[in-house]
Amino acid sequence: MNDENKSKSSKVKVMYVRGEEATSSRNSGNPRTGKGGRTPDRKAPTDRRSSSSSRRDDASSHRGDSSSRRGGFSARRDDSASHRNDSPWRTVSKRPSEKNESLPEVTTDEGLTAKSYIDPEQLRRQRQEETRVYGENACQALFLSRPEAIVRAWFVQSVTPRFRETLRWLAANRKAYHVVDDAELVKAAGTEHHGGVCFIIKKQTGLDVAAWLAQAEDKDCVMALENVGNPHNLGAIMRSCAHFGAKAILVNDANLLESGAAVRTAEGGAEHVRAVTAPSFHQGLDAFRRAGYSIVTTSSHEGQPLATMAFPAKTVIVLGQEGEGLHEETLRQGDVSVSIGGTGNIESLNVSVAAGILLGEWWRQQKA
Repeated sequence: MNDENKSKSSKVKVMYVRGEEATSSRNSGNPRTGKGGRTPDRKAPTDRRSSSSSRRDDASSHRGDSSSRRGGFSARRDDSASHRNDSPWRTVSKRPSEKNESLPEVTTDEGLTAKSYIDPEQLRRQRQEETRVYGENACQALFLSRPEAIVRAWFVQSVTPRFRETLRWLAANRKAYHVVDDAELVKAAGTEHHGGVCFIIKKQTGLDVAAWLAQAEDKDCVMALENVGNPHNLGAIMRSCAHFGAKAILVNDANLLESGAAVRTAEGGAEHVRAVTAPSFHQGLDAFRRAGYSIVTTSSHEGQPLATMAFPAKTVIVLGQEGEGLHEETLRQGDVSVSIGGTGNIESLNVSVAAGILLGEWWRQQKA
């Protein structure tokens, strides 16, 4: 048995180790207090009245002599000390070492406690390789596409009927999942717009340009985004890409396409699009040109009207952020510049809206 004494400086564990000479401790009662226990040959109790009289006589003798009282107290103290000395248990104090003192205690299946150690560097790398995905359509699409990427899942009760297959798969593959209330899911997802479900998943790393070109089809439309970082715009663009058959997006950072907000806005479209990366954005465009792709840039004021544009089968459509547009160097890399006609009442379209219009026209021409 263990007693613990906690203080500000440390935690001391006290163990009572049973000695070999204690062969009859079970019958002698509690060895630490001296109480309890049974004596096999204990005699029947004496008459109550005589016993009471004897106790009164003893009490009066104690009251008559103060030294007897002191002596009686001393005798009892000595008797208590002898109980401790004769106890079959000996006390051993053990202070945890500094190395293991700060480690968390883990309870095993057998009920034993042990210290566990988690390498902080390993934990940091693991967190960098994971991301959150939330939203019902996004999570359904992810489960159908790559269920093995799921690390942990949270659901509110109302969506569980629509995730029966997911729950069965998680249980069969020993993946942790939790059915929680809305407040707990907000904490897990990091947002109130969780759609009733949240997954922690392993990130899908970006594909190098050379690797994408090695598997590209004869008809291939690639969206290239220069300095577009708004997750809602990125999600809307991925949704349009999935709808119109553009399967790759050239970006500087593949992680941008896997943010929770972007994936949720894509409504499942993120599972049909791969992030393609290069050492630099301009090097990526140059690699596509050398592979036979036409680089189509966009402009709000100049360029060939979209209505007269004939899109090649292999096209890279380049879009930039709304404020600054495309850099001069990027414009110089383009084979053709195209503009989307309109009333002129506004300066430009939202980048995700422009992407949808251009992708729709490419799709119409290739399927005609």
